[in-house]
Amino acid sequence: MHVTIDKVHDCFVTHASGFFSDSYVRARRHFRDAAIALGREVETHVLPDYRGIDGEELATDVTLIGAPDAEKLLIVSSATHGVEGYCGSGCQISVLQDPDLLERARSADVAVLLIHAINPHGFSYSRRVNENNVDVNRNFRDFSKPLPGGEDYRALEPYLLPAQWPPTEGDETALAELGAAMGTGRYGSAVGGGQYVSPDGMYFGGTSETWSNRTVRTILRRYGGAARHIGWIDVHTGLGPAGHCEKVFIASPEQYDRARSWWGADVYSTDLGDSVLYAIEGPLLGILEEECPQAVATTIALENGTVPYDEMVMSLRGDHWLHANPPAQEDAATLAIRQRLKTAFYLNDPEWKAAVLAQFRVAMLQALEGLKRA
Repeated sequence: MHVTIDKVHDCFVTHASGFFSDSYVRARRHFRDAAIALGREVETHVLPDYRGIDGEELATDVTLIGAPDAEKLLIVSSATHGVEGYCGSGCQISVLQDPDLLERARSADVAVLLIHAINPHGFSYSRRVNENNVDVNRNFRDFSKPLPGGEDYRALEPYLLPAQWPPTEGDETALAELGAAMGTGRYGSAVGGGQYVSPDGMYFGGTSETWSNRTVRTILRRYGGAARHIGWIDVHTGLGPAGHCEKVFIASPEQYDRARSWWGADVYSTDLGDSVLYAIEGPLLGILEEECPQAVATTIALENGTVPYDEMVMSLRGDHWLHANPPAQEDAATLAIRQRLKTAFYLNDPEWKAAVLAQFRVAMLQALEGLKRA
């Protein structure tokens, strides 16, 4: 039988789409079912006092594939930024349904830990932030120490989140002028680096540890305590060209050379300023060395591109404006703002999904090889 390249491509694209879900409820069910089908237990951490958009239970689910006392552990996490969980969940489910990949992990004596929906509230409501408008990936910091003053963000917020939506031409002009005066790097850090002064604002890192923060730390201590070498892949979306996965390094400098030896020369660092992501306050991946100090840590964030940067930021601005100005009842404008945000972080397109999974699987294989050599 003659099989053309086009047929192979079409088959892969169709197969890849099957791992993704269009709601938190479906993604969670798919993840749990896939883990149970493998004979794995699923540990559930329920978010108290909140329900999902359809009244569902909200939880972070965890499953371990391999020995609990394995000396080598590979972690994959999703939905640190809730709405980005559509992508991350699909990647995790692909692992559970990839016997070749799991056999490679087994033969390398590597256990695989999947942490599904770190921020389940944001996942369910298709928001990037959590139940208290906190950007979870800006929350992993020492809150006993003084917080940044956020002067630059304070100056920008009246124009980022104006009184009315959409912004007026005057708002956009003022924002552009302020951004030009600050310069690209300073402006990008002010908007997206993390701020701790405006609870209803963008990229708010909180004033204390969130439930997600405490839960992930508990999971790391429980499953990572025996490991001597730990790799961690945290899946994200929203930055970079559509369909391209950038390997972003945001951990301690001691890990940098090791991360590049695992994942290649196209690992870009926020500290060096060559990444699509600006340096951020309180990132998730920074806690691995805190919670598992006995292990050699090697971590990376995979940033899957979606829409142009300005469109992504505009979608976030609209979402935060809506949060600060909730309507008396749902209307077309409200739904449009919410859909714009979801689309900015999840392209419901078969070709995009296939590109995401192809690059994610390569990163998984590279991590397994890195751990095998450790």
